[in-house]
Amino acid sequence: MYKMPHFTEPDRDKVLAFMRAHSFVTLIANDGHRSEATQVPVLFDERDGRLMLSAHIMRKTGHYLAIGQNPDVLVLFTGPHCYISSGWYTEAMGATWNYQTVHVRGRVTFTDEAGTINILNRLTEKYEREQQQPLLMPDLPAGYVNAHVKAIAGLEIEVTDIYPIFKLSQNRDDESYKNIVAQLLKTSDPQAHQIAEEMKQRRPELF
Repeated sequence: MYKMPHFTEPDRDKVLAFMRAHSFVTLIANDGHRSEATQVPVLFDERDGRLMLSAHIMRKTGHYLAIGQNPDVLVLFTGPHCYISSGWYTEAMGATWNYQTVHVRGRVTFTDEAGTINILNRLTEKYEREQQQPLLMPDLPAGYVNAHVKAIAGLEIEVTDIYPIFKLSQNRDDESYKNIVAQLLKTSDPQAHQIAEEMKQRRPELF
């Protein structure tokens, strides 16, 4: 994996907090011939010092078959991003893009039916509980879950590598850095505003 040391976030707690805040991920598998990707929400667990992710995908798909051939996967946690104009620097150089993302590598184990139901229960509880009229899995019609769960494959990913890329103009001088923030806040792009706020937190003495 290509490394960018200027932009690697060393604080594990910040990285995990970012991952939890951006837990609708892109799950990528490769069977040795072609890549397959699915967007899925993931759950987090710590077990004996290991980070585990749980999710589910549909059976009888190219993605399911690819994981069956090769259980090593790449998971992308993607956050805000925005264009950075070269005109915002104190010296002439190329334009770039600021962004936050975490690349996670891991190995998949498919769960049995009970494990899949457990994942579905936890996901439903997490996202449905705060709704005005929550509909949790025990409230679903009798037989509904059993009729549909056979088409779903629950999976657990044991994380083997975490590579965070928080590219936030860390390599720019203070004057450029301050101007980048100011220019981003002038835009109507909410993602640019998120990047600007993150940058302000990293050099608060400038603001």
